Amino acid sequence: MKKMWLILTALVGMLTVASCQRTTGDVSSSDTEAVLQNILQRKSVRSYRSDMPVEKEKVENLLRAGMAAPSGKDKRPWEFIVVDERELLDSLAAHLPYAKMLTSAPMAIVVCGDETKSDYWYLDCSAAAENMLLAAEAQGLGAVWTATYPYRERMEVVSRFLHTPSQIKSLCVIPVGYPMGGQEPKDKWDESRIHYNKWK
Repeated sequence: MKKMWLILTALVGMLTVASCQRTTGDVSSSDTEAVLQNILQRKSVRSYRSDMPVEKEKVENLLRAGMAAPSGKDKRPWEFIVVDERELLDSLAAHLPYAKMLTSAPMAIVVCGDETKSDYWYLDCSAAAENMLLAAEAQGLGAVWTATYPYRERMEVVSRFLHTPSQIKSLCVIPVGYPMGGQEPKDKWDESRIHYNKWK
């Protein structure tokens, strides 16, 4: 449990004197390695154990991780809709072309932004969504980003079924659950994409 919390707090930018009650210089190499491994092990999970609901505590951890994301001018335009009603999950699956896995997921988190708070809500909300994906991995959960933004028809599906106000725009639907297994992380390291000081 202690290791999981170290991973979560570091992932959401809270591994500081205030959050961990220790100085940055005291961060052990094993803590650093655990955090980096969690990032590298993150994978897109598309099949879930429908017999295993996600515990309330873990759901809250995901939401806390999301809300710890960086935000331009600290506007925090994000809003999160936790969906765990089977009928709603199935309806979203039926109408969102790349979210069919919602039929087996016990829940989902819909990441939305309030466009009246920021013109760049989708950037802040993207950071929040990534934090939640990493927090899911750290807790032994599976998750996957299924985009609604910038596709108007997908955003309208979310709005119709979840009754969102007009200023609330959905970025993505994140199915969450315990993975069926078999998924492996991809090695995306590509040294050719790295440039130092100048484009060469």
